Amino acid sequence: MQKKSSLFWISLISAVAVVAGGLFWFFGTAGEWQKPEIRLSKDLRSLGQQGVLTLELRDNRGLSAASVRITQGSLTLPIASVRFDDKPLRQRTVNVPIDPLALKLREGSAVLTVSASDRSLWNNTTVVTRPVTIELSPPQIFPNNPVNIFFPGGAGVVTYRLSKPVARTGVQVDQAFFPAHPVLIAGQASYVCYFAIPMDAQERLVDMRITARDAAGNNAASAIPRTMKSRKFRSDKMAVSDAFLQQKMPEFQSAIPALRGKTAIEVFRYVNGALRLENEQTIRDLCRKTQPRALWEGPFLRMKNASPMALFGDRRTWEYQGQVVGQSLHLGEDLASLNNSAIEVANNGVVVFTGPLGIYGNAVLIDHGLGLFSLYGHLSAIDARVGQAVQRGDVIGRSGTTGLAGGDHLHFSILVGGQFVDPREWWDPHWIEDDVMKKLQAGSL
Repeated sequence: MQKKSSLFWISLISAVAVVAGGLFWFFGTAGEWQKPEIRLSKDLRSLGQQGVLTLELRDNRGLSAASVRITQGSLTLPIASVRFDDKPLRQRTVNVPIDPLALKLREGSAVLTVSASDRSLWNNTTVVTRPVTIELSPPQIFPNNPVNIFFPGGAGVVTYRLSKPVARTGVQVDQAFFPAHPVLIAGQASYVCYFAIPMDAQERLVDMRITARDAAGNNAASAIPRTMKSRKFRSDKMAVSDAFLQQKMPEFQSAIPALRGKTAIEVFRYVNGALRLENEQTIRDLCRKTQPRALWEGPFLRMKNASPMALFGDRRTWEYQGQVVGQSLHLGEDLASLNNSAIEVANNGVVVFTGPLGIYGNAVLIDHGLGLFSLYGHLSAIDARVGQAVQRGDVIGRSGTTGLAGGDHLHFSILVGGQFVDPREWWDPHWIEDDVMKKLQAGSL
């Protein structure tokens, strides 16, 4: 009797388990009533000659299929159809190429429809429609400057107009992109772009063009006509002495814990190499955000009564005890006067950085608007704060020996679009007038 009772309870429990499993499968998976979630590319309002629609699909119990189609007038065309048969995917990102020309769509309005289904018994389906505009014509570029004279390592300035609003425009120099900024020139909506000329531009053909991309993804480009002038850069051998190492390397060891315990020459190799690159990237990042209008006026001030100790573009080979221990490229001009000399702002702007900056020591970075910046390094004292509006000639600190400096001096740099350029151009009133202001039709900004 006891044995029969045990079998009964085992059978009952098994039956309950089977029923519970079936109910779980039905209500948890096959009988699920929640529909899949569809997210489309952000700000998808228009489609160009060739575009990609990014779909983010999600379902708690697994996706089954998805499809994309487009309707224009009475014409409905399938674009893509995907089935997820390999495994019950809960989330999937799908990139769908869309070629309006191949689909023979015309410019104008259309409706994009995306659907996604799950694996439930009810085949729950979500449908999303999005009105879009088909744009097949790329923007037209109208350069204002048919003649441009550039110097290797210097700054280039171009102005131009576009035939329609765009999502992005600027100047492409090889692999570097310099964003342009909207301005008014002679009462017309225009763009101005400051960009850096490669130091080896005289030795090779540089890819230099104005580019524009509209909201639909259509791209346009226009080559920049130019005459490249000659400019030579110096090469120096720099002896690293034990006295210099003993004087300067403890400063970096105290600031960077990972350098503690290293030999002085090991610290120098790191500072002159990895830290230098890190500092340059920090400066480029700080230059990404700029004032939307020109704040500067006229030539930039050069430090008073100062002798040049190092020039922009100097290639330095560092030697210690007869062995090469590093190389570097000098990205500014070193100016030396009396110890603790007053450092004046080179032109009107807004302070965007103050404080220690690796090899540059105590530094100040000033935004002059439209992507133009000036950097002041090796200061012994800083008398400026972030966000402060400064005027040409204002004192922002004192010269010193902080950072990788062997003696009291100012390191002065100019940057356009986050790239270092020769500051001597910006001190030259003739260059400012001929190569900048005439292009901007002075007073129209």
